[in-house]
Amino acid sequence: MSEQELKYTKEHEWIRVEGDIAVIGITDYAQGELGDVVFVELPEVGEQVKQMESFGTIEAVKTVADLYAPVSGEIAEKNDRIESDPAVINSDPYGDGWFVKIKMSDTGELDKLLSYDDYKPLTEG
Repeated sequence: MSEQELKYTKEHEWIRVEGDIAVIGITDYAQGELGDVVFVELPEVGEQVKQMESFGTIEAVKTVADLYAPVSGEIAEKNDRIESDPAVINSDPYGDGWFVKIKMSDTGELDKLLSYDDYKPLTEG
């Protein structure tokens, strides 16, 4: 799936929809701004998250930032690999560097997210 087919938040999370499951990560722009990622704190499977509320944190050499849920729902899966090897977020933010999968409770929330064309200007300063 290309970056043009994803949805985005203003906080630089991306979302890929697979049926009623939303795969969440941070954009290449975000990982570049953060620098080398050294630690990620993710929620446990089964936890409930609400759209645009913090669900975890990402720590880089430069800063610590909150991660925001693009949609509401239940954490269906978390990426254990990035907890043990957070550098994969820098090397493959749209692939192996995904964070969590959320079973969406309201697919209508997708309409509140940004398209690629709406998101791109946010990265061009």
